Amino acid sequence: MPRTAKFNYDYKKGTPWPYETLVSQFDFPILKTEEQIQEERDQAGTIVVPYFRYSEEVTSASIKKVQSMDLGSYNSLRPQLVSRLGDIYAKGVLSDGKVKLDRGSAQVSENLIYIQRNKRAVQYPRSEVYKLSEARDQLVALMAKSYPSVALDSLFRRSGVYETIVPNLLYDKAMTELTHAESADYVSPTLGYVKADEKIVSRGEIVTAEIAQILDSYKEEYNKVFGYSGPRILLILGNILLALALVVLLYFCIFFANPQVFKDRNRYYYLLFVFVLAAVVTFIMERWAPGALYLIPYPVFALYLMAFFRNRVVLPVYIVSLLPLLIFCGNGMELFVMFLAAGAVTIETFTRLSKGWNQFLNAAILFGVEAAVFLGFRLIDVGDSAVWWVDLMQIAVGAVLTVAAYPLIYLFETMFNLVSVTRLIDLADTNSPLLQELSAKAPGTFQHCLQVMNLVDAVGRATDANVPLLRAAALYHDLGKMQNPLCFIENASLNPGAHQYHEGKTPAESAADIIRHVDDGLAIAQEHRLPDEIKAFIRTHHGTSSTAYFLNKYLNEGGDPSDTSAFYYHGQRPTTKEQVILMVCDSIEAASRTLKDYSTESCDQFVESIVAGKEKAGQLEEADITIHEMNMMKSMLKTYLQQIYHGRVAYPKRKG
Repeated sequence: MPRTAKFNYDYKKGTPWPYETLVSQFDFPILKTEEQIQEERDQAGTIVVPYFRYSEEVTSASIKKVQSMDLGSYNSLRPQLVSRLGDIYAKGVLSDGKVKLDRGSAQVSENLIYIQRNKRAVQYPRSEVYKLSEARDQLVALMAKSYPSVALDSLFRRSGVYETIVPNLLYDKAMTELTHAESADYVSPTLGYVKADEKIVSRGEIVTAEIAQILDSYKEEYNKVFGYSGPRILLILGNILLALALVVLLYFCIFFANPQVFKDRNRYYYLLFVFVLAAVVTFIMERWAPGALYLIPYPVFALYLMAFFRNRVVLPVYIVSLLPLLIFCGNGMELFVMFLAAGAVTIETFTRLSKGWNQFLNAAILFGVEAAVFLGFRLIDVGDSAVWWVDLMQIAVGAVLTVAAYPLIYLFETMFNLVSVTRLIDLADTNSPLLQELSAKAPGTFQHCLQVMNLVDAVGRATDANVPLLRAAALYHDLGKMQNPLCFIENASLNPGAHQYHEGKTPAESAADIIRHVDDGLAIAQEHRLPDEIKAFIRTHHGTSSTAYFLNKYLNEGGDPSDTSAFYYHGQRPTTKEQVILMVCDSIEAASRTLKDYSTESCDQFVESIVAGKEKAGQLEEADITIHEMNMMKSMLKTYLQQIYHGRVAYPKRKG
C-alpha cells in the first residue's frame, strides 16, 4: 500500500475549479510541457557552438622560435616580445577562416566557442580570444606601449615574427558535433517557481492552460516528495481498511460466481497468486515508473485466469485485480477503464484467436480497444497531442507483451498442478498418438468414446459444465480397453469370433476381465502422464457399480448372493458435476444400442431408467450436482437420442 499522501484533485482545462482556493504548501518548480521542451530543443539545434582544443605544443614551439630569433640591433626587445606573445597565446589564437559544418540548416555561433584545456571544456565568449590577424595586431599594440619609437610592424615582418604566430586553438569537428547534439538534447525542464503560501487557483476560476500547467507541476511534486503529515497510525489504519475492502470484494466475487473454488485448494491458491501478482506489479510500477504503466499487459492476467476458470469467475476477479490502479494511480480512472475494456474483449476473442498468427491478430484487436479508450480520454482532457504517440507506442508494446507473456501459463500449470483449457483442447485432438493407438487397437471402443464425447458436449453446454474437460475425459475414459479389446462386444469386428470371448469362462472371470479395464486405463494414463483430472474420470466413470450382466448370470446359475464382491467395480463414486455427466452419458450411449423403439416415450423412459438406476445404486450420493442440473441433463439426453436415432422416409422403388 502507498506510504505517502495522494493529490486528490480532479481538474480539466477549460472548466471551473470546483474546490476551495488552492494554496501551495511548499516551493515547487513549474515544469515545462513536452511541447515547450521540444520547441526549445528545435531552436537549440539551429545554432552550433564550435569546439576547439588548446594546443600546448603549438604554443611552446612558437615561443621557442621567437626566443631563438635574431632581431639584430633590437635583440633587447626579445624578452618583452616573448612575454607579450605568451599573454596572447594564453587567451588563445584562432585561424582567420570560418568553421565549416556538414549540417546544411545549422549556423555557427558568432558569439560563443568551447575551449578544451587540461581535459576540461569551458564555454567562452568569442571576444575573449584572438583570430590570427587580431593576434598580430595585438602584439604590435602591446609592444608599442613600451617601444613607441620603434617601427615594430616593419621589424616583425623583416625578422619573421609574424610567421611564428600560428593558431593554438585547433578546431575539433567530431567534438563540435557531439557537444551540439548534447546541448540540443538538454533543455531546462523548469519554467519558473511557485513559492510556499502562494495562491495557485481560486474556487470557481477557469482552469486555463497556464493554471493547468502549474497544477500538473504541483501534483508531480506533491506525489513525489510530500510525505504524510498526519499520525502514522491513521495512515496504517487507512491502508489496512483499503486492503481489507479489496480482499472482501475478491471473496464475494468468488463466492457469488463459483463457491466451489474454495474447495479446490490448488485452483484457489492459483487465483490468489494471480490477484497478488497484478497488485504487486501495480504498486511497483506506480512507485518507481508511473509513466510506464501503459506498458503493463494487464489483459494477460485475465488470460491467466481464463486458462483454469469459467468466464463467470474470470471477469469479476479481473475487475477487482484492476482496482489498485483506480485507487492509487494518478490517472487511475483512465487506466482502469482502458484495461477493463481490453480485458473483457480479450476474454471473448482469445477463445477464437489463440493459435498461430491469430494471436497477433488478437494483439491488434487489443491495441485497438486500448487506443480507442486512450484517445477518448485525451479528447476530453485536451492534452499535449504532440506526445500522444509515446503513450500509444507503450500501449502497442503492452498489447504484444500480452501475447508474449501468455506462455507463462504452462509454468503456472506445473507450479500449481492444474490443467489449462489449452492443454485440455490439445488432449481432445483425436490425432494424438495415444488416441490413434486406441483407434487402431480398439476401434469400436474409440467410436463409443467419440459418441460419448458428443453427448457430454451437449449436456455440458446445457448445464454450464466444463466442456473442454468433459470432451477430453470422454475420449480417455475407456482407455484401458485397448489392453484387451476382444473382451468388449463393441470391438467384435476385430475378430469374427470375438463375441465368443467369454465362452468357457465363469461369470466371475468375465467380470474380472471387464472390471480390469479401469485399472489398465489408470496405468496407461500414468505411463503417458495424463493429468490427474483425466485419471479421476477413468476412476469414477463406473463408480462402484456392478457388471450387471455377469452378476445376474452368476445369481441365475445359483451363485451365493452374499458373495458378489467380485462383480463390483472398485473405483470411486463421482463427486463433481462433470463426473456425473460422463458416468450417465457413458451408460446411455452403451445401452441405447439395445433399444428397438426410439419414440419420444421410449427415449424418455430409457433415460429416466438409466438415471434412476444410478441413483438407486448410490452412485450419485457424493456428487455435487443440483436437481435442476440433473433435470437439464436428462432433458438434453432425451432430445439428443431422438435426434440421433430419428426416422427416415423409405424411398419407393421404381416400377418397371
